[in-house]
Amino acid sequence: MYYRRKILLSLLQVFDNKLEKISLQKLLMLFSELQTKPDFHFVPYKLGCFSFQANADLCTMVKYRQVAQEGKSWQKIDPADYVAELKEADRKVLRTIKNLYAGKSKDELLRITYTRFPYFALNSTIAHEVLSEAEIEIVLTTRPKFNNSVLFTIGYEGVSLEEYLNKLITNGITMLCDVRKNSLSMKYGFSKSQLKNACEGVGIKYEHIPDLGIESDKRQELHSQSDYDVLFRQYRNEILANTLPQQEYILGLLKTNKRIALTCFEANICQCHRKHLAEAITKIPGFNYELRHI
Repeated sequence: MYYRRKILLSLLQVFDNKLEKISLQKLLMLFSELQTKPDFHFVPYKLGCFSFQANADLCTMVKYRQVAQEGKSWQKIDPADYVAELKEADRKVLRTIKNLYAGKSKDELLRITYTRFPYFALNSTIAHEVLSEAEIEIVLTTRPKFNNSVLFTIGYEGVSLEEYLNKLITNGITMLCDVRKNSLSMKYGFSKSQLKNACEGVGIKYEHIPDLGIESDKRQELHSQSDYDVLFRQYRNEILANTLPQQEYILGLLKTNKRIALTCFEANICQCHRKHLAEAITKIPGFNYELRHI
């Protein structure tokens, strides 16, 4: 079992085996903030801090009959003692969370997390119910403000879905252009439907433009940078040379949305076709914007 799932089961265990779904997310956030290296990350979602990974793990554990959904709550039904299986440092954090927040209502936990971590209340649809006008103003000040238009590129290798989304949000990106040929991914959160739903949940538009990608079978024998260079030379000659309408379409999206990002898998920009695609777009007449790789 993944260690992070033991944390979820342990959190339920110490709170009498049952927590409202909203409360669990808030307590998990408070728990994670006390960890040296958090097992979960969060995004500013519709009801405040939210971990897509935690929610997916809980849904998976339903299938294994470790937890059950009971109305708006999660219930631990696995009788095993998972607290005993945690690292001592995490058991200490768990005791702290139990001592500080046992008996707190859902609304109290919402208010605690909104005031302590106002960034995570950015997209909340209920902030006005638990915060004062002055406190809501503080939340609004955490939203990044940018006036300039930028074409970004970003890879998702080595980061969680939540870390990736936060990078988009803090850079003021309003639209994500997925330029993979095949939008399926073995990495949680990055297949097309998952990524689209996650982006739209935090206020970012999503569009898949597969014509600008590279067939996966052409990426099988890449062992050195020179191998990548050969592939990208072929990409420029065969794909970019014949997809000017799609590139102009992206330029149009940039003009309309001001801050957009091209995305693919690789963290290293020199090993991803998005670099060459972005550079091709900068050469289209009318491109007078910044290009930034993040």
